[in-house]
Amino acid sequence: ELLPATFTRQTVRRAHGLRSAAHSTLFTQPTSTLSPQVWSGAPSWHGQRLLCSSAAPEEVTVVYHNGLPVISVSLPSRRERCQFTLKPLSDCVGVFLTQLQAEDRGIDRVAVYSMDGARIASSTGIDILLLDDFKLVINDTTHHVRPPRREILPHEEADRLNDVKFLVQQLYTTLRIEEHQLSKERELIGRLEDLNSQLRPLEKVRKELSRKAERRTTWVLWGGMAYMATQFGILARLTWWEYSWDIMEPVTYFITYGTAMAMYAYFVLTRQEYVYPDARDRQYLLFFHKGVKRTRFDVDKYNKLKDDIAEVELDLKRLRDPLQLQLPLQQLTDAKN
Repeated sequence: ELLPATFTRQTVRRAHGLRSAAHSTLFTQPTSTLSPQVWSGAPSWHGQRLLCSSAAPEEVTVVYHNGLPVISVSLPSRRERCQFTLKPLSDCVGVFLTQLQAEDRGIDRVAVYSMDGARIASSTGIDILLLDDFKLVINDTTHHVRPPRREILPHEEADRLNDVKFLVQQLYTTLRIEEHQLSKERELIGRLEDLNSQLRPLEKVRKELSRKAERRTTWVLWGGMAYMATQFGILARLTWWEYSWDIMEPVTYFITYGTAMAMYAYFVLTRQEYVYPDARDRQYLLFFHKGVKRTRFDVDKYNKLKDDIAEVELDLKRLRDPLQLQLPLQQLTDAKN
């Protein structure tokens, strides 16, 4: 059977949408009329030529729609394309990567690299990313992305665009600062209440141990006072009633020297100078830790809770700072008063 002299052009139209299946277009090239003798020994497909469209199914494309970049990516799990509309002034690379992983849970690893292999930071703006070609790595697949070239803005317009970007960021911060401050304050207050509830029973036991140690330390101090008064009475009795000063003078000398030796021995053992407040605090701690061992009080947990509470209170103080709230400094002075 003879083939027709001219082949008509056949086109498979692609479907459009947010997610579209992999698309390609098939063209047949018109050929000249061939004689039946030529076609008698040649297969029918020799007269056709297959051409693919410029966008492969797995290719990542970037187009601008209404001034915003739209990145089309083929998701690995469902094998379908998904479009991501980004904001050049406020979005960054991290936002785009987060949207990719949220859209397809099968993406374990996603990153953006420059053409020379350097990884692009998540804080890089989308407008900076789309200035040059880059590589998008999804799991083990590397996509070469070639954004469309845009006209380079003059110096004055670039400065004006930077000013607009700064104003947009400042407006975003101003609109969200109150909500962020309130949510952060509620979080810190809730954590502070939880820590205080854990600390309350330990604080009750600590106060009881501290009260007992304080009482015993006071008894030791009064005992030392009674010892010194008794020593004074005995020496006075021996000096003026029993013996004379000539006999008691060497005795008092050795008593004084023995006291100095005792204080030096205290320094050797404790590495602290014998000062009454320090000696009193040391004796208090000795009695307190004896009570801790007896009652099995968890000192480490108590200290950790106290440190956490101090840290949370410091965070609250910093959060309520007038510089954070963008308030005049005088309000902090009034609050302190």
